[in-house]
Amino acid sequence: MADQQQPTKRDQDNWAKPVSQVKLSNAPKGALNLNVDGRRLTGPLQGFGPMWQKTYRIRLPASVAGPSDVITTWKENFTDFWMPGDHFYSPLTGLNPGEVALINSAAPGGMKLSTGVMVVYSDDESFTLMTTQGHPFSGWVTFSAQPDGDDTLVQAQVLMRANDPVWELGMRFFGGHRQEDKIWQHTLTSLARYYKVEAPVSTEIVCVDKKMQWNRAKNIWHNAGIRSGMYMATSPLRLFRASARATRNS
Repeated sequence: MADQQQPTKRDQDNWAKPVSQVKLSNAPKGALNLNVDGRRLTGPLQGFGPMWQKTYRIRLPASVAGPSDVITTWKENFTDFWMPGDHFYSPLTGLNPGEVALINSAAPGGMKLSTGVMVVYSDDESFTLMTTQGHPFSGWVTFSAQPDGDDTLVQAQVLMRANDPVWELGMRFFGGHRQEDKIWQHTLTSLARYYKVEAPVSTEIVCVDKKMQWNRAKNIWHNAGIRSGMYMATSPLRLFRASARATRNS
């Protein structure tokens, strides 16, 4: 039997090194940095709700951009293609393996939701982000581009479960799934417009596993929505304490 081909160093360098906890070293000024430092990464197997695979695709003329050009553009402008009103803070060194990005999203009642993702894989034609504990879903999102006839097929594919019972209720009854669809549809549309192309986004949604993992209900302890809300609700108290300390030290 022929020997199996061993992965090259380049292949290995495309993967992030295993980590037990995520570390966000530089949070941008004005960003809410919660629910990232010290958290673990969570894939679909660690989530609570049914498992979904969501695939969003758009076509660009190959004469406009090839796969590697699309992925380079996507990485360099990922923040600009994000949903208006939300903020994706890309690492200063770019979306490279092992780098961590902070996300601040608008939530009902003027609340700001703070979560994060880590780049677990990146090469010339694809890259993958994985969520941290407490994110609305446990899973990963893979962005890719490949030739398809006279076109470049551009894709964002999500494999996910709602992280805990609260997020599952939000996904199921309060438009969470629709909002998730809008994020990636907007991202692909924005990417196409960068190349001055107007094209429809196709959406394919498959329920991979209908079962809920009740043994993961305890994930609610890390729920980023609850923790972000508590942080913002207690901000007046923190300001009062800081003012009192400043007065005593003056």
